[in-house]
Amino acid sequence: MKIIALGTGAAFTTKNWQTNFIIQENGKNLLVDCGGDVRHSLLRQNMSYLDIDAVYISHAHLDHAGGIDFIAYGTYFDPRYIGKPKLFCERQLMRDLWDHSWRGALEGLQGIDATIDTYFDANPVDKNSYFIFKNIMFDIVQSIHISAKYAVVNSYGLMFNDDSGGKRIYIPTDVQFAPKSSMMAYYNEADIIFHDCETANESGVHAYYNDLASLSPEIKKKMYLVHFQDNVIEEWDMWSEKATKDGFRGFCKPGVIYETKTC
Repeated sequence: MKIIALGTGAAFTTKNWQTNFIIQENGKNLLVDCGGDVRHSLLRQNMSYLDIDAVYISHAHLDHAGGIDFIAYGTYFDPRYIGKPKLFCERQLMRDLWDHSWRGALEGLQGIDATIDTYFDANPVDKNSYFIFKNIMFDIVQSIHISAKYAVVNSYGLMFNDDSGGKRIYIPTDVQFAPKSSMMAYYNEADIIFHDCETANESGVHAYYNDLASLSPEIKKKMYLVHFQDNVIEEWDMWSEKATKDGFRGFCKPGVIYETKTC
């Protein structure tokens, strides 16, 4: 199994790509989140929509879901793409994404009343459930991302084993820092964590570097840091040294390929 960091930046990065991943198993590619700049980050890996076999969307923010039209239209109109890509998403989130985010761009096909099923083999996933891709079971992990007035808006991360079954991998996607709640159980369960980490403005809707640095050494040594602001790219050596000194595995550079048997 390989995990390709298409981008490792925050939503509005200009020196990185938004944090999206490819999980590659037996030559097949699962795209984990599909931000608005995904066509560029795929191109940097010499990839395109033709290489995407399935897509997982964690939540509705556009740096995670705003590039879906590139995958949908590309695979629909290009005769080289056989069939439809699979789409995995929490059930209610999938409905909301179509009704409130994707429909305006994708329903307008000449002579067709297009739906999400026009473009994708849609596989909604129930809470506390999982999906299977290339014989790997991916548990969806519900966590708090933002609180919109009185309503909690969740992001659904992924917890899964590598193909040898030896390592448990956790990609929280976007989460608040909440180590004393369920997050600590998830941290303890995992062997490798790709964790969002703000490094400039502290918004409160992502874990901030200093907060993550307060975790135990046993947890930090599991963590690669992603979804950071451009200041890390601008001062890469300084931030890399700081992360290593503070006990993390380090910051993820865009385009790096992680093989789970060695990372």
